[in-house]
Amino acid sequence: MTDQTQSSQQAEQAAEESAPAPEAAGPDARDARGRVAELRALREKALEGPSERATQAQHAKGKLTVRERIELLLDEGTFREVEPLRRHRATGFGLEEKKPYTDGVVTGWGLVHGRTVFVYAHDFRIFGGALGEAHATKIHKIMDMAIAAGAPLISLNDGAGARIQEGVSALAGYGGIFQRNTRASGVIPQISVMLGPCAGGAAYSPALTDFVFMVRDTSQMFITGPDVVQAVTGAQVSQNGLGGADVHAATSGVAHFAYDDEQTCLEEVRYLLSMLPSNNRENPPAEECTDPADRRGEVLLDLVPADGNRPYDMRKVIEELVDDGDLLEIHERWATNLIVCLARMDGQVVGIVANQPQSLAGVLDIEASEKGARFVQMCDAFNIPIVTLLDVPGFLPGVDQEHGGIIRHGAKLLYAYCNATVPRISVVLRKAYGGAYIVMDSQSIGADLTFAWPTNEIAVMGAEGAANVIFRREITGADDPDAMRARMVKEYKAELMHPYYAAERGLVDDVIEPQETREVLVRSLQMLRSKHADLPSRKHGNPPQ
Repeated sequence: MTDQTQSSQQAEQAAEESAPAPEAAGPDARDARGRVAELRALREKALEGPSERATQAQHAKGKLTVRERIELLLDEGTFREVEPLRRHRATGFGLEEKKPYTDGVVTGWGLVHGRTVFVYAHDFRIFGGALGEAHATKIHKIMDMAIAAGAPLISLNDGAGARIQEGVSALAGYGGIFQRNTRASGVIPQISVMLGPCAGGAAYSPALTDFVFMVRDTSQMFITGPDVVQAVTGAQVSQNGLGGADVHAATSGVAHFAYDDEQTCLEEVRYLLSMLPSNNRENPPAEECTDPADRRGEVLLDLVPADGNRPYDMRKVIEELVDDGDLLEIHERWATNLIVCLARMDGQVVGIVANQPQSLAGVLDIEASEKGARFVQMCDAFNIPIVTLLDVPGFLPGVDQEHGGIIRHGAKLLYAYCNATVPRISVVLRKAYGGAYIVMDSQSIGADLTFAWPTNEIAVMGAEGAANVIFRREITGADDPDAMRARMVKEYKAELMHPYYAAERGLVDDVIEPQETREVLVRSLQMLRSKHADLPSRKHGNPPQ
């Protein structure tokens, strides 16, 4: 591992508290009853953990124990553990005297909302949750079982990295995890829940999964810790300041969700699972809906101003369209100019991508493009229809954006939409200008259905900018340039930007009343439910990076 900083020290303390396993019951345990009693004693020892002192230390940090976490995650009484009696075989550095059961990771399967899921959870009380050879083998096995069974995999991460005492044998265990993360990608949902430290190369496994949850103050993720950062750069930073939940939820985009406590975090994991299929061969679970499919949204007439320069909250639009106003926003605090969320319409799960006019006027930039692309790919992998709500003035201009690779990053979103085979419907609420209009799932890149409100403005660019380019000579040569510019802007809008221009040319399927948007979307999704589309035969595409 590159750096484990304070986590390594905590791991050593936990290792000292890891008590050796009890000896066998002895020669008197010869009959079946004696052997059963022996087995029960061993199981009880594995369930108890290393010591009461270690449990108290875990609670003192504001953290639950590994089995308390599993109980919160899974339906009551459904957990079935795999290899609870596994112990490491390593020697040296005192390891032969410390051989606790589970080897610092609890693995198994259970139910969430009645559906099978697989889970592995680090036990920080044992070797600080550090990964050794036996520890890694247990994780590999449960990952293989999840892939074979076609069921979601949840990791509860609270470990200090590789077990240094086992050397490269421990380090190689991460390679097996990464390889399986990649093999499972797009096949089964993978969710990483960060409940403690995750340093060095260990952080790459969560980065390979579909969703990352973090808990404030107690979970951190970084490749090189504060000590190394200070030694190399001179900058002083705390663990939370470097890789805490808020940093990754709002700045880096590594975490999709951040919560104040473990109980809330694990409850939200359960909620997310209720919206995901078990694997890529199934559809997401449907629920009975009491919200009428034909409910009219009269509030939308006042919620979205006709003036394209006035902001509004796109979340309120989404809440008006989906069942009971209930949605799960993903990456809520990162790239806030684009909203991505899971919700239900008529009881069926949909993924929604929408510009947010309240943030940067809803433009697309580097981070928003990456956020949208990843979400579209996830929806496509797990058979979730995509609804796109457009109010986009274009891509964010600027030297930083160009030098940062806005072309390359914007192409990620374009590639994701073009490659998606799930049902895709787009609705233009107001502005849809230039390349951003094309990228945001326009008809020309394969949207199944495209609708527009009568407030739509679909064009190469805004009328003011277009008039300045097309009528530059007329404006500069006029006695009153401002009056001429206003006249040309009005003329351009009348000719090329009226609400029915795109509909007249078949670029949108219909112009609809805002109030009927929910009904139109629900009926359209019902029609598209049996959609089948094939991609060209290939190993895989080569998307822009």
